[in-house]
Amino acid sequence: MEVNLENMLFLDRRSFALEISSLFPLLLLRSSCALINTNMSAVPDGKKLVRSPSGLRMIPENGAFTSPFSLDEPQWVPDKECPRCMQCDNKFDFITRKHHCRRCGRCFCDKCCSQKVALPRMCFVDPVRQCTECSLISQKEVEFYDKQLKVLTAGGTFLVRVDSSEKSETMVCRLSNNHRYLFLDGESHFEVELSRISSMQVLTEGSTPGEKDICSYTSLLDSQISEGGSLRASGMVLQYKPPGSQNLQLLHMDIADDKRIASAWLAAMHKAAKLLYESRDQ
Repeated sequence: MEVNLENMLFLDRRSFALEISSLFPLLLLRSSCALINTNMSAVPDGKKLVRSPSGLRMIPENGAFTSPFSLDEPQWVPDKECPRCMQCDNKFDFITRKHHCRRCGRCFCDKCCSQKVALPRMCFVDPVRQCTECSLISQKEVEFYDKQLKVLTAGGTFLVRVDSSEKSETMVCRLSNNHRYLFLDGESHFEVELSRISSMQVLTEGSTPGEKDICSYTSLLDSQISEGGSLRASGMVLQYKPPGSQNLQLLHMDIADDKRIASAWLAAMHKAAKLLYESRDQ
């Protein structure tokens, strides 16, 4: 019996090709599962570049991932409604031109609206024109974005307990990359959405938490807590609504091991609370 070696080689190659092609769906499935199992909190949210009358902005592709610290762009005061500078009252003409502040939307002359300052709360790519009053506010906020946000996303270690429970757990608390959640990780894991926090009290050394001591965002505006100031943060009490519930829950956080890092985290959270209050009040 004669054996055709060429035909055998052809069949072997063909069967090998069929076996490899049959593996492709399995490989794709495994790749998909690997992507699904990736920790999505560590993946940056998608961004898109948009152009507005005020300038270029880098904003989330999905509005649901907008940072709670963000501010909406203001409506500009119509040109016909502002014949004079809204700061110095100079009349606009061919020489004295009008400019809109990108933060408040009001009309000013060049002298009263000449500074270009970064405005991260509105996601502008480049510094934008702002009036004197708004530029001072924005400069302080830039420090928060450059320093405090990095501290918050890095996290601090705390002894955490929920409601009136006496059992506490050592957990690392950090702000999520999209600034929408507080992640608490220890033996267990849970999250607190910032938009569901109704009140916050940053405790200082010597203070005692209690139901009537819990401060709202309004009263936090008058507090003076700093990383190295006379009022050193020692803990925090949050009052929030868990997902799917309308009942308020208390979260107690006390500084654990590294007091320097945890105290700096609390001081940064104190500043974040002020911005959250302002955003809600807008």
